[in-house]
Amino acid sequence: MKKERKSGGFGYGTDLIKETGKFGTKTESVSLQEENFRIMLDITKRRKMSRSPQFEKYDITKYDLHPGYTFPEFLEPMIPTGTPEYVDSGQRYVERMIRALFYFKQCALIGPSGTGKTHVAYLVAELTGLPLWEVNCGLQTSSYDLIGRFIGLGKENWIDGQVTSWLKYGGLLYLDEANMMKQDVATRLNPVLDTRGHLVLTEKDNEIISRHRFAYVIISMNPFSAEFAGTKPLNAAFRRRMSVWINFQYESIGDRVSEREVDLLVNRSKVDRQTAHNIIKVGAEMRRQYQAGDLPYGPSIGDLSHWAMLIVDGTDPLSAAEETLVALTSDSVEVQADVRRLIETVFTK
Repeated sequence: MKKERKSGGFGYGTDLIKETGKFGTKTESVSLQEENFRIMLDITKRRKMSRSPQFEKYDITKYDLHPGYTFPEFLEPMIPTGTPEYVDSGQRYVERMIRALFYFKQCALIGPSGTGKTHVAYLVAELTGLPLWEVNCGLQTSSYDLIGRFIGLGKENWIDGQVTSWLKYGGLLYLDEANMMKQDVATRLNPVLDTRGHLVLTEKDNEIISRHRFAYVIISMNPFSAEFAGTKPLNAAFRRRMSVWINFQYESIGDRVSEREVDLLVNRSKVDRQTAHNIIKVGAEMRRQYQAGDLPYGPSIGDLSHWAMLIVDGTDPLSAAEETLVALTSDSVEVQADVRRLIETVFTK
């Protein structure tokens, strides 16, 4: 085995800049020897984009997001592992997101709470082998949180924020609830997301931080409405920098119960199929009421899985629901009573 070699695989028309990572190709020497001659072959193999066990489940092999490049070792703990499979009904969210990142380097997800936007962002990071830099945006999120700040005395005491670290080292920046960011914070990100591809640290003698060639962005948000307190229409300049928008919806909602969600619940929790069907049926009706404005919460498949796991452990369905769905839905006694009646109707038929 020869020493690992560097490969010049640069994507997307970017210029060569210094990196702290290494290139992910390896060369093996193979010797073929006969009586009167000997042949030496060098075979170069490219590593897969990631080591995720789900890698082959999706049609993403042609969208390598860091061709021939391995991120620095200290970033490896930031690459998600063990993310559950994401189930959809032909929308191919995973493939569409990775394709959008490959061609445009950024995309936006929009949909109601519980549709799995964060779940699929984690899965995309795992499948593509990208370190994940996550920012949960809110009204209190400041530019200091994202960009960085000085602490104590002296210019040597600068601490990089999430965005600055992501710019330097690459990976996937995930801005959750992006339409809750304050205007001044979103504006700081504009030059990072357009063709300039850099950030000017006005706080640090106008130092310019260029965007790493393998730095990608996913933003997610709930639809702007009074239902989601704190949300606001996304700034037009920021919105136009998102090249691809992907709308998320519930798999099961109202009278529509997705058998794929039932299968997923059975596989995750090992609950029997009839119970799994009833759980998804309850979740589907709660989602319908949530979208209609009658409930403050629509359960995700993860929330429904927790309910199923308690049942498998021996808790009866109604008691298990008290510890999961009923408690999660609302603090209101009246709303909790409505959820109990729904659950009892489904499970006592």
